[in-house]
Amino acid sequence: MEQSLSPGLYIVATPIGNLGDITLRAVDVLRAAGAVACEDTRVTGKLLNHLGLKKRMIRYDDHAGEGDRERLLALMASEPVALVSDAGTPLISDPGYRLVKLARERDIPVTSLPGPNAAVMAMTLSGLPNDRFLFAGFLPNKAKAREDALSELAPVRATLIFYETAPRLEATLGAIGAVLPGREVAVARELTKRFEECRSGTPSELSSHYAAHPAKGEIVLLVAPPSDEPAEDVDVDAMLQAELAQNKPSQAAARVAKATGLDRKSLYARAMELK
Repeated sequence: MEQSLSPGLYIVATPIGNLGDITLRAVDVLRAAGAVACEDTRVTGKLLNHLGLKKRMIRYDDHAGEGDRERLLALMASEPVALVSDAGTPLISDPGYRLVKLARERDIPVTSLPGPNAAVMAMTLSGLPNDRFLFAGFLPNKAKAREDALSELAPVRATLIFYETAPRLEATLGAIGAVLPGREVAVARELTKRFEECRSGTPSELSSHYAAHPAKGEIVLLVAPPSDEPAEDVDVDAMLQAELAQNKPSQAAARVAKATGLDRKSLYARAMELK
C-alpha cells in the first residue's frame, strides 16, 4: 500500500554511485511524491526506472529562475514534491538553497531525509582528524583566486574538504602544496563504485602518482589541519618570493604567516631583504 504524504518539500538524498545505497525511506517518499524536482531528468529517470517508479519530473538546476521556483512552490503547497540532485544529498554544492529558504518563509513544510554524501564518506575514509572539519565546496577555477581561497582557509584548525574534478586535480594539488606546505592530503575518488580509492600523502607525492595514473571520476580532496609546529621542509624564501611577485611585502608576509604559522614580523623583515 502506497504511503500517504502531506503537501510540502521533501529533500531526498540519492546514491553517489552504488544504487544499493538508496534508503528504504527515500524509496517510500519518491513513490508517494506527486512530482520530483531534479537537476537532470535523464539521470533521475535512470534511478526511478531502477526503482520501478514513473513520476512527473521537473527540472530544477543552477539555471532555474524565479519563475521556476514559484511554480514549484505553488505545487508543493498542494502536494508532496521530492527534491533530488544527480547524486548525493541535495543542496550540498548543488542547487536548492533558495527553494528551501522560500518554502520556509511561506510556511510550507520542509523535510530532509538523510542519506549518501561524498564529503562525509571521504572524511571517514581519509584517516585525517575528524573532530573538526570544514566543507568548502569547489575551489575557484582561476589560479590566483584558487590560491587566495586556500590562503584564506590556511589558519582554520580543521580538516578542509573540497570537491574537485579530475582535469583540475594536478593544478589544485600544486596550489595546496604552495599555499599550505607540509599538510597531509587525501584524494578520495569513485566512492561507492568498483574502483573506489582513497590515497593520502603530500601534494607532490599525489601529483606524481596521478601524473602516472590519471584520475577519473568525481573527487573529494581533504587537507589536514595546520600543525602546531611549522613543517621543517618549508622553503620560506621560495614562498615569500612567490608572494612578492604579486603582493607588497606586508601582504606577502601576512599570507606566508597564515600558511606556516611563522612570525609575521620576521617574515616581513625577510620579505624586505628579498624584494
